[in-house]
Amino acid sequence: MDDPAADLAWETLDSDIDYGCPGFDVRRDEVRFPGGETDGFHYVDEPPAVVVLPLTPDGDVVVIDEWRQAVGRVNRGIPAGTMEPDDGAAGDGADAEDPTTEAIERAAARELAEETGYEADSFERLTTVEPTNGMANAVHHHVLATGCEPTADRDLDHNESIAVETVPYDDLLAAVVDDELRDGRAVTAVLWYELLHR
Repeated sequence: MDDPAADLAWETLDSDIDYGCPGFDVRRDEVRFPGGETDGFHYVDEPPAVVVLPLTPDGDVVVIDEWRQAVGRVNRGIPAGTMEPDDGAAGDGADAEDPTTEAIERAAARELAEETGYEADSFERLTTVEPTNGMANAVHHHVLATGCEPTADRDLDHNESIAVETVPYDDLLAAVVDDELRDGRAVTAVLWYELLHR
């Protein structure tokens, strides 16, 4: 049986980075559409990232308030960041788009400690999503961290302005339902936790 998706696929003829900056590149692919026409397509090219939903032993959530220049305000969210080479290879012959569970957990532990000063007893994968695949190749690995205690030293990047606090889980869930929590990564993590564990 024919694959209907094959009729929709674009052919990449060439690819180059138009603009690079810390954290991501803007890539331009020269593509051929199914009808035969060609054109350029720009998108944000960035490494995979982890998003951590940290719960304390009492069930509270460790949240961060961080300045977000793109929207011009402080944003409530949860720890998140790019996976780094030191987090570990994706496995024998595998690429960075399919990292191992261990690599994801190492990245989650590092981001949690760096941004909040908390460490977790255990980690569990919630889901993996492509949050903006119409304009970026971003992949976010959402992870639940439990037993979180403030036993690590924070290590913020020079361009991170972050305050940390804990809130009752039900308050954070209510903020999702009431449209008060605007951070898409945090919303995704809370809803997957609610789906899988509540």
